[in-house]
Amino acid sequence: MTESLAQLTLDSPVGPMTVTARQGAICALRFAAGGPRHSDDPVLQESARQISGYFARQLKDFDLPLDLRGSNHNLAVWHEMLTIPYGETLTYGDIAARIGSNPRVVGMACGANPIPLIVPCHRVIGKDGSLVGFSGGDGKKTKARLLDHEAPALPLLSGLMTEL
Repeated sequence: MTESLAQLTLDSPVGPMTVTARQGAICALRFAAGGPRHSDDPVLQESARQISGYFARQLKDFDLPLDLRGSNHNLAVWHEMLTIPYGETLTYGDIAARIGSNPRVVGMACGANPIPLIVPCHRVIGKDGSLVGFSGGDGKKTKARLLDHEAPALPLLSGLMTEL
């Protein structure tokens, strides 16, 4: 049985994003253009509304159905990332301690996150406060911009935007 996918490309302050839905749930978000700019799919329309609200600072918590598929470890990491509040961060080590893993493997799961932004891997940082990496958009620059958007006065970001 073939699953049908629907896509929608949105413009955002960090560049175009393409959101993909499968059977009424978001299954992917890429920091790139690649889908149509209009969709009749209700979950894609709602994702566009919520992402716009996020960038307008009117929405802090996404409330979208998600279709996350991966290993048990990756799912545990992604579900833990969903608990990180807007404007706050956890380290890879924090998440590792919570799920009984190790920071490097948590980092690999973050890199495999199919729905960045909505599953907020940008809120996961190195133990010394460094941005370490980000698989979306322009990498660490996009991560810094997202964190700055959420908490412009966050001490760990002072100077990072000019450093990047």
